[in-house]
Amino acid sequence: MSRQTTPTVTAKPGVTHRRRPCQRVYWHSCQSLITRHRGMPRATPRFSSVDVAESAGPLEPEELVRYSRHIGLDEVGEAGQRRLKHASVLIVGAGGLGSPAALYLAAAGVGRLGIADFDTVDLTNLQRQVLHDTHGVGLKKTASARARLTAINPFVHVETIDEELTAANALDIIAAYDLVIDGTDNFKTRYLTNDACVLLGKPNVYGSVLRFEGQASVFGSANGPCYRCLFPEPPPPGLVPSCAEAGVLGVLPGLIGTIQATEAVKIVLGVGETLAGRLLLIDALRMSFRTIRLRRDPECPACGTREMKSLIDYDEFCAPRSSMRPQRTSGVQEITPRDLAERLRRGDTIDLIDVRESYEWQIARIDGAKLIPLGQFAAALGDLSRDQDLVLYCHHGSRSRAAAEFLVERGFDRVWNLSGGIDRWSAEVDSTVATY
Repeated sequence: MSRQTTPTVTAKPGVTHRRRPCQRVYWHSCQSLITRHRGMPRATPRFSSVDVAESAGPLEPEELVRYSRHIGLDEVGEAGQRRLKHASVLIVGAGGLGSPAALYLAAAGVGRLGIADFDTVDLTNLQRQVLHDTHGVGLKKTASARARLTAINPFVHVETIDEELTAANALDIIAAYDLVIDGTDNFKTRYLTNDACVLLGKPNVYGSVLRFEGQASVFGSANGPCYRCLFPEPPPPGLVPSCAEAGVLGVLPGLIGTIQATEAVKIVLGVGETLAGRLLLIDALRMSFRTIRLRRDPECPACGTREMKSLIDYDEFCAPRSSMRPQRTSGVQEITPRDLAERLRRGDTIDLIDVRESYEWQIARIDGAKLIPLGQFAAALGDLSRDQDLVLYCHHGSRSRAAAEFLVERGFDRVWNLSGGIDRWSAEVDSTVATY
């Protein structure tokens, strides 16, 4: 048999894979992990399986047919399918990651699925959150999820938690499940989920996405690391943008969420080698997959020294550190939407600059603003006046803060950043401005 060769692809002239500033922050954090963990000895963390409370009841005839492709696998069989039936998984977040994870776990026959989310379905969710559809816009995500999952598999019992996961309720909620899938999109809930899982001894299947890149791992094994071993402290607010700020390729959460579901099934069955002790890094633009070995940090307060005996105040933990604040906002003043609206009503001379992308400008804008996308900001410096007040805004305030700092560094001293961006402007000043 002749060896097949991989065809080469010639890049178009002038086209390169360049990372935006927010993407570089994400990428460099991964590189620092590689440097920190490279060459470190590690035990291979494994889950023999989770402690599933099984009943003696056999599978029903319809279940034998439904799961026949599973049962035909020697590694699963009828006994493994019964383990899935009597297992319980909590999915924190019914969004981009939680959607594919929930769909595949329901189809696989995991008997009890908990969906924790207090948000409603928004039109912008439908580009990637495949658990929901157009008819569900405006509904609670938990209600939308329950209807979809029950339609896929009526043998699955879907439990909904329509409240925010907090330090006050997380231990009680998570304790009722065999393992957790972390589908969160914010650092506060991510650290909370991690700490609760460590305290309870529950496997925590982690995933995250940004633009074209994603990560996945499994935390909480007997001798493996937890999320805090990778990132001991959260980044300063605004340094790593959300998907709403930076964007995300719609299929990427589907890929990562499916990997999370795969890991959860393996943990329940006790088969294969999980991502415990490894971090999977995916670059969808290059379609490259790489894993780095991780080890437990002996100084980690959660899983290392075990000095963390209870959950903490995660709002305070993820708040800006005073030592970091001047670095991020030195010379940049913040202005609230109400204060800006009052100044505009008074007739103050203000240059209002929108640093979002042109497609966002078409969705919504503040009257009187001028569009200068962040990527074109340096080239537009000559068009900005140093002799009058400049107020910059974006979607939520992160990109405009970066642009404002750029101006201050170049001698502009009358610069304001609109706190909360156009989203907060819509909520507090002008509800006719569309949100997205």
